Amino acid sequence: MVQLLTKLQMDQNQEGEGQPLSQEQLEQLLQESAELELDAEQGEINNSMSAFAQNIMKEAGVPPPNAQPGQGYGPLLNDDGQGGELEAREPKTFVYDEWDFRRRHYRKGWCVLREIDMRSVDKPFVAETLEKYHGLVTEIRRSFEALRGGERRLKRQAYGDDIDLDAAIEARIEAISGREMPENLFTCPQRLERDIAVIFMVDVSGSTKGWINDAERESLVLLCEALEILGDRYAIYGFSGMTRKRCELYRIKRIDEIYGQEVKARIAGIQPQDYTRMGVTIRHLTHLFKNIEARTRLLITLSDGKPDDYDGYRGEYGIEDTRQALVEAKRAGIHPFCITIDREARDYLPHMYGAVNYTVVDDVHQLPVKVSEIYRRLTT
Repeated sequence: MVQLLTKLQMDQNQEGEGQPLSQEQLEQLLQESAELELDAEQGEINNSMSAFAQNIMKEAGVPPPNAQPGQGYGPLLNDDGQGGELEAREPKTFVYDEWDFRRRHYRKGWCVLREIDMRSVDKPFVAETLEKYHGLVTEIRRSFEALRGGERRLKRQAYGDDIDLDAAIEARIEAISGREMPENLFTCPQRLERDIAVIFMVDVSGSTKGWINDAERESLVLLCEALEILGDRYAIYGFSGMTRKRCELYRIKRIDEIYGQEVKARIAGIQPQDYTRMGVTIRHLTHLFKNIEARTRLLITLSDGKPDDYDGYRGEYGIEDTRQALVEAKRAGIHPFCITIDREARDYLPHMYGAVNYTVVDDVHQLPVKVSEIYRRLTT
Protein backbone atom coordinates (compact mmCIF):
# COMPACT_ATOMS: atom_id res chain seq x y z
CA MET A 1 0.00 0.00 0.00
CA VAL A 2 2.70 2.44 1.00
CA GLN A 3 4.72 1.49 -2.07
CA LEU A 4 1.76 2.19 -4.33
CA LEU A 5 1.13 5.61 -2.80
CA THR A 6 4.81 6.50 -2.84
CA LYS A 7 5.10 5.66 -6.54
CA LEU A 8 1.95 7.65 -7.36
CA GLN A 9 3.13 10.63 -5.33
CA MET A 10 6.56 10.57 -7.04
CA ASP A 11 4.89 10.35 -10.47
CA GLN A 12 2.71 13.33 -9.61
CA ASN A 13 5.63 15.39 -8.38
CA GLN A 14 7.68 14.61 -11.51
CA GLU A 15 5.01 14.77 -14.18
CA GLY A 16 2.85 17.52 -12.65
CA GLU A 17 -0.15 15.23 -12.98
CA GLY A 18 -0.54 11.68 -11.73
CA GLN A 19 -1.39 8.79 -14.04
CA PRO A 20 -4.98 7.43 -13.85
CA LEU A 21 -5.40 4.49 -11.52
CA SER A 22 -6.45 1.13 -12.91
CA GLN A 23 -9.62 -0.48 -11.57
CA GLU A 24 -7.45 -3.03 -9.72
CA GLN A 25 -5.41 -0.26 -8.05
CA LEU A 26 -8.59 1.60 -7.03
CA GLU A 27 -10.04 -1.51 -5.43
CA GLN A 28 -6.76 -2.13 -3.60
CA LEU A 29 -6.63 1.47 -2.39
CA LEU A 30 -10.23 1.40 -1.18
CA GLN A 31 -9.82 -1.91 0.64
CA GLU A 32 -6.57 -1.09 2.38
CA SER A 33 -7.47 2.52 3.24
CA ALA A 34 -10.04 1.20 5.70
CA GLU A 35 -7.21 -0.47 7.64
CA LEU A 36 -4.80 2.45 7.76
CA GLU A 37 -3.80 3.77 11.17
CA LEU A 38 -1.71 6.90 11.30
CA ASP A 39 1.41 6.21 13.38
CA ALA A 40 4.27 8.58 12.62
CA GLU A 41 6.61 6.93 15.16
CA GLN A 42 6.33 3.55 13.43
CA GLY A 43 6.87 5.27 10.06
CA GLU A 44 3.99 3.34 8.52
CA ILE A 45 2.38 6.34 6.77
CA ASN A 46 2.51 10.08 7.37
CA ASN A 47 -0.25 12.67 7.32
CA SER A 48 0.77 13.95 3.89
CA MET A 49 0.49 10.50 2.32
CA SER A 50 -2.87 9.89 4.01
CA ALA A 51 -4.25 13.11 2.53
CA PHE A 52 -2.83 12.10 -0.85
CA ALA A 53 -4.73 8.78 -0.65
CA GLN A 54 -7.96 10.57 0.17
CA ASN A 55 -7.52 12.94 -2.79
CA ILE A 56 -7.02 10.00 -5.16
CA MET A 57 -10.27 8.40 -4.00
CA LYS A 58 -12.14 11.69 -4.27
CA GLU A 59 -10.96 12.26 -7.84
CA ALA A 60 -12.03 8.72 -8.72
CA GLY A 61 -15.47 9.23 -7.13
CA VAL A 62 -14.93 6.44 -4.62
CA PRO A 63 -17.02 6.84 -1.42
CA PRO A 64 -15.20 6.62 1.93
CA PRO A 65 -14.70 3.12 3.40
CA ASN A 66 -17.12 3.67 6.29
CA ALA A 67 -20.11 4.45 4.02
CA GLN A 68 -22.91 2.01 4.84
CA PRO A 69 -25.75 0.68 2.66
CA GLY A 70 -28.91 2.70 3.22
CA GLN A 71 -26.86 5.82 3.86
CA GLY A 72 -26.34 6.79 0.25
CA TYR A 73 -24.01 4.02 -0.96
CA GLY A 74 -24.47 0.62 -2.50
CA PRO A 75 -24.60 -1.26 -5.83
CA LEU A 76 -27.04 0.52 -8.12
CA LEU A 77 -25.72 0.93 -11.64
CA ASN A 78 -23.13 0.05 -14.20
CA ASP A 79 -20.67 2.34 -15.99
CA ASP A 80 -17.77 1.99 -18.38
CA GLY A 81 -15.10 2.29 -15.68
CA GLN A 82 -13.70 5.42 -17.31
CA GLY A 83 -15.95 8.13 -15.88
CA GLY A 84 -18.38 7.94 -18.79
CA GLU A 85 -22.13 7.53 -19.12
CA LEU A 86 -24.00 5.66 -16.40
CA GLU A 87 -26.79 3.18 -16.76
CA ALA A 88 -29.62 2.75 -14.27
CA ARG A 89 -30.23 -0.86 -13.29
CA GLU A 90 -33.04 -0.62 -10.72
CA PRO A 91 -36.70 0.45 -10.81
CA LYS A 92 -37.40 4.12 -10.18
CA THR A 93 -33.92 5.21 -11.26
CA PHE A 94 -33.26 7.97 -13.79
CA VAL A 95 -30.19 9.13 -15.70
CA TYR A 96 -29.52 12.85 -16.24
CA ASP A 97 -26.89 14.99 -17.91
CA GLU A 98 -24.78 17.42 -15.89
CA TRP A 99 -23.52 20.83 -17.05
CA ASP A 100 -19.74 21.33 -17.15
CA PHE A 101 -19.20 25.08 -17.37
CA ARG A 102 -15.49 24.63 -18.15
CA ARG A 103 -16.22 22.66 -21.31
CA ARG A 104 -19.43 24.59 -21.99
CA HIS A 105 -21.41 21.45 -22.69
CA TYR A 106 -23.24 18.67 -20.85
CA ARG A 107 -21.68 15.49 -19.53
CA LYS A 108 -24.03 12.95 -21.05
CA GLY A 109 -25.70 10.44 -18.74
CA TRP A 110 -23.53 11.68 -15.90
CA CYS A 111 -25.81 11.21 -12.87
CA VAL A 112 -28.15 8.48 -11.73
CA LEU A 113 -31.00 9.46 -9.41
CA ARG A 114 -33.14 7.00 -7.45
CA GLU A 115 -36.59 7.77 -6.02
CA ILE A 116 -37.27 6.18 -2.65
CA ASP A 117 -39.78 6.78 0.13
CA MET A 118 -38.58 8.67 3.16
CA ARG A 119 -38.64 6.33 6.14
CA SER A 120 -41.79 6.47 8.27
CA VAL A 121 -41.57 6.96 12.02
CA ASP A 122 -44.46 6.26 14.35
CA LYS A 123 -43.98 9.30 16.56
CA PRO A 124 -46.38 12.18 17.37
CA PHE A 125 -44.02 14.78 15.86
CA VAL A 126 -46.74 16.59 13.90
CA ALA A 127 -49.10 16.79 16.89
CA GLU A 128 -46.27 18.04 19.12
CA THR A 129 -45.33 20.71 16.56
CA LEU A 130 -48.92 21.93 16.27
CA GLU A 131 -49.07 22.18 20.05
CA LYS A 132 -45.72 23.97 20.25
CA TYR A 133 -46.81 26.58 17.69
CA HIS A 134 -50.45 26.70 18.74
CA GLY A 135 -50.75 30.48 18.54
CA LEU A 136 -48.91 30.68 15.21
CA VAL A 137 -51.03 27.89 13.73
CA THR A 138 -54.20 29.82 14.63
CA GLU A 139 -52.78 32.95 12.97
CA ILE A 140 -51.72 31.01 9.86
CA ARG A 141 -55.16 29.46 9.49
CA ARG A 142 -56.84 32.83 9.83
CA SER A 143 -54.60 34.61 7.32
CA PHE A 144 -54.66 31.80 4.77
CA GLU A 145 -58.42 31.40 4.98
CA ALA A 146 -58.65 35.03 3.86
CA LEU A 147 -56.68 34.10 0.73
CA ARG A 148 -58.70 31.02 -0.08
CA GLY A 149 -61.15 31.43 -2.89
CA GLY A 150 -61.19 35.24 -3.01
CA GLU A 151 -63.46 37.04 -5.40
CA ARG A 152 -63.62 40.13 -7.58
CA ARG A 153 -66.53 42.08 -9.04
CA LEU A 154 -67.07 42.11 -12.77
CA LYS A 155 -68.30 45.45 -14.12
CA ARG A 156 -70.62 46.33 -17.02
CA GLN A 157 -72.62 43.11 -16.86
CA ALA A 158 -76.08 42.56 -18.34
CA TYR A 159 -77.19 40.94 -15.08
CA GLY A 160 -75.94 41.31 -11.53
CA ASP A 161 -76.67 42.01 -7.89
CA ASP A 162 -75.62 45.67 -7.85
CA ILE A 163 -75.60 48.76 -10.07
CA ASP A 164 -72.39 49.69 -11.86
CA LEU A 165 -72.36 53.42 -11.04
CA ASP A 166 -69.88 54.39 -13.77
CA ALA A 167 -71.86 52.52 -16.42
CA ALA A 168 -75.13 54.06 -15.19
CA ILE A 169 -73.75 57.61 -15.44
CA GLU A 170 -72.46 56.98 -18.96
CA ALA A 171 -75.86 55.50 -19.91
CA ARG A 172 -77.64 58.61 -18.66
CA ILE A 173 -75.35 60.83 -20.70
CA GLU A 174 -76.03 58.71 -23.78
CA ALA A 175 -79.81 59.02 -23.21
CA ILE A 176 -79.67 62.85 -22.85
CA SER A 177 -77.68 63.01 -26.07
CA GLY A 178 -80.42 61.08 -27.85
CA ARG A 179 -78.35 57.95 -28.34
CA GLU A 180 -79.33 54.43 -27.39
CA MET A 181 -78.62 53.52 -23.77
CA PRO A 182 -76.27 50.56 -23.15
CA GLU A 183 -77.73 47.59 -21.29
CA ASN A 184 -74.68 46.46 -19.32
CA LEU A 185 -75.36 48.41 -16.13
CA PHE A 186 -74.67 45.84 -13.40
CA THR A 187 -71.86 44.27 -11.40
CA CYS A 188 -71.66 40.67 -10.28
CA PRO A 189 -69.15 38.68 -8.20
CA GLN A 190 -66.70 36.24 -9.76
CA ARG A 191 -64.96 33.69 -7.58
CA LEU A 192 -61.19 33.51 -8.04
CA GLU A 193 -59.94 29.94 -8.02
CA ARG A 194 -56.27 29.41 -7.14
CA ASP A 195 -54.48 27.33 -9.74
CA ILE A 196 -51.09 26.75 -8.11
CA ALA A 197 -48.91 23.65 -7.94
CA VAL A 198 -45.75 23.68 -5.85
CA ILE A 199 -42.97 21.20 -5.19
CA PHE A 200 -40.83 21.69 -2.08
CA MET A 201 -37.26 20.47 -2.53
CA VAL A 202 -35.86 19.94 0.97
CA ASP A 203 -32.15 19.61 1.69
CA VAL A 204 -31.60 16.53 3.88
CA SER A 205 -27.81 16.45 3.61
CA GLY A 206 -25.58 15.61 6.56
CA SER A 207 -25.10 19.30 7.42
CA THR A 208 -28.77 19.52 8.51
CA LYS A 209 -28.15 17.28 11.50
CA GLY A 210 -29.55 18.41 14.85
CA TRP A 211 -31.66 21.52 15.32
CA ILE A 212 -31.59 22.38 11.59
CA ASN A 213 -33.34 19.09 10.89
CA ASP A 214 -35.89 19.86 13.61
CA ALA A 215 -36.52 23.33 12.16
CA GLU A 216 -37.02 21.92 8.65
CA ARG A 217 -39.53 19.33 9.85
CA GLU A 218 -41.45 21.90 11.89
CA SER A 219 -41.51 24.23 8.86
CA LEU A 220 -43.03 21.48 6.74
CA VAL A 221 -45.74 20.79 9.32
CA LEU A 222 -46.80 24.45 9.35
CA LEU A 223 -46.60 24.63 5.55
CA CYS A 224 -48.87 21.62 5.19
CA GLU A 225 -51.40 23.23 7.52
CA ALA A 226 -51.40 26.39 5.39
CA LEU A 227 -51.56 24.59 2.06
CA GLU A 228 -54.39 22.34 3.20
CA ILE A 229 -56.41 25.46 3.95
CA LEU A 230 -55.58 27.09 0.60
CA GLY A 231 -56.23 23.99 -1.43
CA ASP A 232 -53.02 24.42 -3.44
CA ARG A 233 -51.61 21.21 -4.85
CA TYR A 234 -48.20 20.44 -3.39
CA ALA A 235 -45.50 17.80 -3.16
CA ILE A 236 -42.52 17.46 -0.82
CA TYR A 237 -39.25 15.71 -1.67
CA GLY A 238 -36.00 15.47 0.26
CA PHE A 239 -32.71 15.21 -1.60
CA SER A 240 -29.19 14.05 -0.83
CA GLY A 241 -26.72 11.44 -2.09
CA MET A 242 -23.05 10.59 -2.47
CA THR A 243 -21.29 11.08 -5.83
CA ARG A 244 -22.92 11.13 -9.25
CA LYS A 245 -23.57 7.40 -8.99
CA ARG A 246 -25.85 7.67 -5.95
CA CYS A 247 -28.18 10.67 -6.12
CA GLU A 248 -31.27 10.07 -4.03
CA LEU A 249 -34.69 11.73 -3.95
CA TYR A 250 -36.82 10.95 -0.91
CA ARG A 251 -40.58 11.00 -1.45
CA ILE A 252 -42.29 12.67 1.51
CA LYS A 253 -45.54 13.67 -0.21
CA ARG A 254 -46.45 13.20 -3.87
CA ILE A 255 -48.54 15.83 -5.63
CA ASP A 256 -51.62 13.57 -5.72
CA GLU A 257 -51.20 12.16 -2.21
CA ILE A 258 -53.43 13.24 0.67
CA TYR A 259 -51.93 14.79 3.78
CA GLY A 260 -52.67 11.79 5.94
CA GLN A 261 -50.97 9.70 8.60
CA GLU A 262 -48.41 8.21 6.21
CA VAL A 263 -47.18 11.64 5.07
CA LYS A 264 -47.03 12.82 8.68
CA ALA A 265 -44.98 9.74 9.58
CA ARG A 266 -42.54 10.51 6.76
CA ILE A 267 -42.13 14.11 7.94
CA ALA A 268 -41.37 12.76 11.41
CA GLY A 269 -38.84 10.37 9.86
CA ILE A 270 -36.80 12.95 7.93
CA GLN A 271 -33.16 12.51 8.89
CA PRO A 272 -29.82 13.87 7.60
CA GLN A 273 -28.21 11.81 4.86
CA ASP A 274 -25.07 12.61 2.84
CA TYR A 275 -24.22 15.41 0.37
CA THR A 276 -25.97 18.16 -1.65
CA ARG A 277 -25.91 17.57 -5.42
CA MET A 278 -28.62 20.00 -6.51
CA GLY A 279 -28.53 20.05 -10.32
CA VAL A 280 -29.72 16.49 -10.88
CA THR A 281 -32.54 16.93 -8.33
CA ILE A 282 -33.80 20.10 -10.03
CA ARG A 283 -33.75 18.35 -13.41
CA HIS A 284 -35.77 15.43 -12.07
CA LEU A 285 -38.37 17.64 -10.39
CA THR A 286 -38.64 19.65 -13.61
CA HIS A 287 -39.39 16.33 -15.32
CA LEU A 288 -42.11 15.58 -12.74
CA PHE A 289 -43.70 18.98 -13.39
CA LYS A 290 -44.37 17.96 -17.00
CA ASN A 291 -47.32 15.91 -15.78
CA ILE A 292 -48.75 18.69 -13.59
CA GLU A 293 -51.16 21.16 -15.18
CA ALA A 294 -51.37 24.49 -13.34
CA ARG A 295 -51.39 28.17 -14.18
CA THR A 296 -48.58 28.77 -11.67
CA ARG A 297 -45.90 26.15 -10.98
CA LEU A 298 -43.39 26.79 -8.20
CA LEU A 299 -40.23 24.93 -7.23
CA ILE A 300 -39.22 26.03 -3.73
CA THR A 301 -35.90 24.87 -2.30
CA LEU A 302 -35.35 24.74 1.45
CA SER A 303 -31.60 24.48 2.11
CA ASP A 304 -28.80 25.24 4.53
CA GLY A 305 -25.90 25.65 2.13
CA LYS A 306 -24.43 25.64 -1.35
CA PRO A 307 -24.15 22.66 -3.74
CA ASP A 308 -21.59 20.11 -2.57
CA ASP A 309 -20.72 16.46 -3.11
CA TYR A 310 -17.94 14.05 -2.25
CA ASP A 311 -16.60 13.66 -5.80
CA GLY A 312 -15.65 17.29 -6.40
CA TYR A 313 -19.12 18.70 -7.07
CA ARG A 314 -18.46 21.92 -5.20
CA GLY A 315 -17.35 25.49 -5.68
CA GLU A 316 -17.89 27.03 -9.10
CA TYR A 317 -18.62 23.70 -10.78
CA GLY A 318 -21.55 22.85 -8.49
CA ILE A 319 -22.91 26.40 -8.57
CA GLU A 320 -22.82 26.58 -12.38
CA ASP A 321 -24.49 23.18 -12.83
CA THR A 322 -27.25 24.17 -10.39
CA ARG A 323 -27.70 27.50 -12.18
CA GLN A 324 -28.01 25.73 -15.53
CA ALA A 325 -30.60 23.32 -14.11
CA LEU A 326 -32.60 26.31 -12.83
CA VAL A 327 -32.42 27.92 -16.29
CA GLU A 328 -33.84 24.69 -17.73
CA ALA A 329 -36.67 24.80 -15.17
CA LYS A 330 -37.53 28.40 -16.08
CA ARG A 331 -37.65 27.48 -19.76
CA ALA A 332 -40.19 24.80 -18.83
CA GLY A 333 -42.45 27.45 -17.23
CA ILE A 334 -41.45 26.73 -13.63
CA HIS A 335 -40.70 29.50 -11.14
CA PRO A 336 -37.80 28.56 -8.80
CA PHE A 337 -37.32 30.14 -5.38
CA CYS A 338 -34.89 29.35 -2.57
CA ILE A 339 -35.26 29.72 1.20
CA THR A 340 -31.93 29.27 2.96
CA ILE A 341 -30.35 29.69 6.38
CA ASP A 342 -26.83 30.01 4.95
CA ARG A 343 -25.50 33.43 5.95
CA GLU A 344 -23.04 33.32 3.03
CA ALA A 345 -25.85 32.69 0.53
CA ARG A 346 -25.83 36.28 -0.74
CA ASP A 347 -22.44 35.51 -2.31
CA TYR A 348 -23.82 32.85 -4.66
CA LEU A 349 -27.65 32.68 -4.66
CA PRO A 350 -28.18 35.84 -6.77
CA HIS A 351 -26.12 34.17 -9.49
CA MET A 352 -27.97 30.88 -9.19
CA TYR A 353 -31.57 31.99 -8.61
CA GLY A 354 -31.63 35.67 -9.54
CA ALA A 355 -31.62 38.77 -7.38
CA VAL A 356 -35.24 38.48 -6.18
CA ASN A 357 -35.79 34.72 -6.21
CA TYR A 358 -34.37 33.83 -2.81
CA THR A 359 -34.53 34.83 0.81
CA VAL A 360 -32.13 34.29 3.70
CA VAL A 361 -33.48 33.44 7.15
CA ASP A 362 -30.67 34.54 9.45
CA ASP A 363 -31.95 32.71 12.54
CA VAL A 364 -32.69 29.03 11.98
CA HIS A 365 -35.04 29.03 14.96
CA GLN A 366 -37.25 31.45 13.00
CA LEU A 367 -37.46 29.11 10.01
CA PRO A 368 -40.83 27.52 10.95
CA VAL A 369 -42.26 30.99 11.56
CA LYS A 370 -40.94 32.49 8.32
CA VAL A 371 -41.55 29.77 5.72
CA SER A 372 -45.37 29.96 5.69
CA GLU A 373 -45.25 33.75 5.50
CA ILE A 374 -42.78 33.59 2.61
CA TYR A 375 -45.10 31.22 0.76
CA ARG A 376 -48.06 33.53 1.35
CA ARG A 377 -46.14 36.47 -0.15
CA LEU A 378 -45.03 34.40 -3.13
CA THR A 379 -48.55 33.34 -4.08
CA THR A 380 -50.54 36.55 -3.59
